[in-house]
Amino acid sequence: MKIAIITETFLPSTDGVVTRLKESIKYLRNQDHEVVVIAPDFGVTEYEGAIVEGVKTTRMPFYRYREFSLPQRRVKDLLQKHDPDLVHVVNPALVGVSGVYYADKLNYPLIASYHTHVPKYLDYYRLYPFKPLVWWYFRKLHNYADVNLCTSRAIKKELDEKNFHNVSVWDRGVAVDHYHPRHKNEEMRDRLSAGRKKNKLLVFVGRLAPEKEIHKIKPLLEQREDISLAIVGDGPVKGELEETFKDTNTVFTGLMHGEELAQAFASSDALIFPSVTETLGLVILESMASGLPVIAAKSGPTMEQVEDGKTGLLFENENTDSMIQAIQRLEDEELYQRLCKNARQEAEKYSWQKPSEQILEYYYKTLKVYEEQAATTSKKSKVKVTE
Repeated sequence: MKIAIITETFLPSTDGVVTRLKESIKYLRNQDHEVVVIAPDFGVTEYEGAIVEGVKTTRMPFYRYREFSLPQRRVKDLLQKHDPDLVHVVNPALVGVSGVYYADKLNYPLIASYHTHVPKYLDYYRLYPFKPLVWWYFRKLHNYADVNLCTSRAIKKELDEKNFHNVSVWDRGVAVDHYHPRHKNEEMRDRLSAGRKKNKLLVFVGRLAPEKEIHKIKPLLEQREDISLAIVGDGPVKGELEETFKDTNTVFTGLMHGEELAQAFASSDALIFPSVTETLGLVILESMASGLPVIAAKSGPTMEQVEDGKTGLLFENENTDSMIQAIQRLEDEELYQRLCKNARQEAEKYSWQKPSEQILEYYYKTLKVYEEQAATTSKKSKVKVTE
């Protein structure tokens, strides 16, 4: 079949959504399906044989860190040009609105996936009074879709409670061969710890934004001189965080990719994950595949991936004492070695093969749901492929 994927983010950006899409596209192309990606125009025109159609971008006044693509008529033109069998809108919010609208107007089967917990983010941008409106907005967009996906059972439960229709879970995955303990090396550890290689080295990997709550780690560093922190990533509050952590054992590395990122994980002692706003948190599995235990704030999606005392250690959100106690448990060498071993073994269960096979199954399900609805409405079915 021919699949049009409309996404708010794609290459050269690097985040969990892009990683998942890359793996899915590789699988779909290997199965001889055609894929067209409609995404913000950052100069990429092809990926693994998939056509990438760029659409105009603009910089938002309230978020100068990166450019976005707003709703636009070009999405309609591109859908008509490629005439797909199915449209997949990833994280509909801005340009994805055009994907939802024109897929509906042009009578294409539509699947939508929910990856970014924007309503929860509003708490961190002093916009919480708008949460009911934002929930209404996303529910309205997603309920145009024949099938909806999310990335954890906890988020599915929340979306079900908010009356999102026909929601299923798109399973997590990780590049188990790429992220591996074998990438550990002393040179990278020296870089991440600023030469304090004997310190307990914690690593944070992700976008540097308010909702990631990275500032919560500072009291730990103030109390423990024998702990170092490496912050891997970039984002809108990088300057603020550099000021916040100025007098602590903290290194800001900027963005890392590929082999370098794999080395950063494997050369650290544990991943620290203070955020409770994630719909999944792909770095958790990447860390575990690297043989690192995860020290994480309790949240629904986090507790689906990290078993306290087995693959990591959980602490109560907004509770510094609880976080410090979790870190102290790492000093039990027998426990620590067991956590490392268990983390790798758990991650090995989640290669990208299953989620990639799963998305194709959901595409067929979407075609089936669309056919059933088309049979009972005035919609003219555009389905060209059946399961």
